[in-house]
Order: sequence, then C-alpha cells, then structure tokens
Amino acid sequence: MAKVAVVLSGCGVYDGAEINEAVLTLLCLEQQGASYQCFAPDREQLHVINHLTGEPVEGETRNVLVEAARIARGNIKPLTDLDTADFDALLVPGGFGAAKNLCDFAVAGTEMTVQGDFLSIAQSFHQSGKPIGLVCIAPVMSAAICGAGTRCTIGDDAEVAAAINAMGGQHLACPVSEARVDAEKKLVTTPAYMLAGSVSEAYSGISACVKEVLA
Repeated sequence: MAKVAVVLSGCGVYDGAEINEAVLTLLCLEQQGASYQCFAPDREQLHVINHLTGEPVEGETRNVLVEAARIARGNIKPLTDLDTADFDALLVPGGFGAAKNLCDFAVAGTEMTVQGDFLSIAQSFHQSGKPIGLVCIAPVMSAAICGAGTRCTIGDDAEVAAAINAMGGQHLACPVSEARVDAEKKLVTTPAYMLAGSVSEAYSGISACVKEVLA
C-alpha cells in the first residue's frame, strides 16, 4: 500500500487549504488503496479572511497547523516532522493558503519565494524520485520544486499561466476533469477549483491526479 504525505495550508479557500479539495484528495487516496498522513506548517498564516464577506479580519491571527487540524480531524503533524523516507509520494491540495502560506505568490507574483520548510521537503521528494501531485493554484510552485522547464497546469487562466512560464515552468492547458503529467519530473497537476463549478467537477480532476501520482 502506497503511503502519501498530504500537506495542508490552513482551513478555508481564501486564507488556507480549500476544504473540498483537501477532503476529496483524502477520499481519492482511500478509494484508490493508499494510506496518508496530513502535515502543515506550524506558523502564523498570512492573514485571516472572513469567508462570509471575503474581507480581511483586522487584528486576528491564526496558526496554519491549528487551522488545518480542523480538516484532518486532529490527525495532523507539524511539517517539520515529515521525513521523505517514510512516504512514497507527496500531495498538496490548493486554496489561497497554498499561495499565501506555503509560498507568497498571492502577494509577490513572479517574484515568489517558497516557504523554506515546505520547499526543502518538496525538493527532497523530487530528488528522491518520488511523485508529487499539486492541485489548483499549488502548481505555481512547480518550477521552484522540480526545476526549470517543469510542465504543469492550473487550467486555462492566462495571467497565472504566464506567471508560471515567467518563473521557469511550462504551462499546459487542461480541462477540469483531467490532470497533466510531467513524466520526467514525476509531477502531476490538476486545475480543480481554478476551473471547477461544483464539487463533482473538482472530484473528477483530483481523482485523475491521485491516480497518476499513485501510478
């Protein structure tokens, strides 16, 4: 049975991990016969968003690990506890947390830097020849993790695709129901809620992504 590390970036689409994407990722892993362990950075998230209004909440802070524990029902560990040797693959659901808490793409754009602990771990998976799956907006980190020329997708958003290309990646258009595979880099990406208009649409692409990662 494959054992997969799943890295979450908080809880909630606008400031953390996209909850549907995270749960669907775990569901697809179980459906396809893999086991998993969730991890998250033990650090303050960029900011807190009121998900009812979409506006930042002034004066409030939240911890990424504590928030992600809501999704994982408490079965989660600090990212610093993740040992690449213990796992066969890495999966990262999307949500703005991937672009705010795992990296700073949401504010820095093409000048993005990836959070140090996460980058070290993700690069360790890549250098060990173990597959990585990135969902939704998380593929903006593809070239930083896997090197220049890495092929990936966020769907068909022209501005984000151009940013990926500017950062050394190669963006591939992809419908919501599919995933794109860079076989050389062992990287699998899917658009999910970059395109999905429903939970079932997101499920179709995430299922394809998980299938390719496990393959």
